[in-house]
Amino acid sequence: MVARQGCHLCDEARAIIARVVAETGDSFAEVDIDADPELARYTEEVPVTFVDGRQHDYWRVDEGRLRAALQA
Repeated sequence: MVARQGCHLCDEARAIIARVVAETGDSFAEVDIDADPELARYTEEVPVTFVDGRQHDYWRVDEGRLRAALQA
């Protein structure tokens, strides 16, 4: 997940992702958008989630959609 500190949507996404990966046995990593200049293209979309290296969602994470993508 590409996120930033102090972002309420990022906080919500973290909670949803943590819950889903705890159920599926997957893992996730978070990258701070403000610490990596190459991620600036996502600045208006944070949080941005990826599944298998492909952009999956931005702004809000749909729990059911994420779960389905991880189980596919």
